[in-house]
Amino acid sequence: MVNKDSRIYVAGHRGLVGAALVRLLEREGYHRLLLRTHAELDLTRQEKVETFFREEKPEYVFVAAAKVGGIHANFVQAADFIYQNLMIAANTVKAAADYDTKKLLFLGSTCIYPRLAPQPMKEEYLLSGPLEPTNEAYAISKIAGLKLCEKFYKQYQKCFISAMPTNLYGPCDSFHPENSHVIPGMMRRIHEAKVQNLPEVKIWGTGKAFREFLHVDDLASALFLLMKDYDSPETINIGTGVECTTGELAETIKSVVGFHGKLVFDPTKPDGPPRKISDISKITKMGWKAAYDLRRGLEHEYQWALENRALET
Repeated sequence: MVNKDSRIYVAGHRGLVGAALVRLLEREGYHRLLLRTHAELDLTRQEKVETFFREEKPEYVFVAAAKVGGIHANFVQAADFIYQNLMIAANTVKAAADYDTKKLLFLGSTCIYPRLAPQPMKEEYLLSGPLEPTNEAYAISKIAGLKLCEKFYKQYQKCFISAMPTNLYGPCDSFHPENSHVIPGMMRRIHEAKVQNLPEVKIWGTGKAFREFLHVDDLASALFLLMKDYDSPETINIGTGVECTTGELAETIKSVVGFHGKLVFDPTKPDGPPRKISDISKITKMGWKAAYDLRRGLEHEYQWALENRALET
């Protein structure tokens, strides 16, 4: 049982997912959270990670740390994506095993399923076909992490589990002008167009690709449930089960931001996979359901971005 006095390490606590986990855990009364910035603990350094686990002895670990980004970042920084994420996975899983962590939850992503996986994507479709080329480096490193957990579970009886969230958004998202994911990237460009009173905004791709989006606070509630109640080497999807086109997404963001100009789609830019929606039957059977619909979630993210001046950096 995860009790209020448990020593819980949230790796990546300043990121989108980690920050949401910390908000939830603190709200639930967990007061022995082990939090380290990248400057304090570089997870790509094996010796540093081993020292941390040996000295702090975390009982429960959420591996939410990762190098992440959108299509552009994945393409131009492929070596960094595969190296850093491989090292994070290998170092945290091995140290958790060596220093008797009771349970570890590793995060993958539905973007690591095959590019043309049958829809909706079931957990068993992993490694059943070629990966999305624009995401290959990230996908390979995350698949390695999932398999590390699975093999340590089976060989050493370590309760190391993994989850596959769909596309995420929410407070603490990155609004970097080049390296952000689709929602913050669109939101930034549309917001800037509004502020500058521009007549139009260019959107990458055709607008016809289908995507599923999950508010990060909903993900945190799902991960908390899995840490308490899930015990299996098989990974588990987390999503809403609802999809929209990227064009519909852009129109919704336009409405939330209050931009009255035109959206112009650029078909010379990559769409990524044509469709990507997860089969969430496993976690649904556990009694979990997302609380945010897309419109409400986007309003929440935009308000957070304005209050924290995230669109100005």
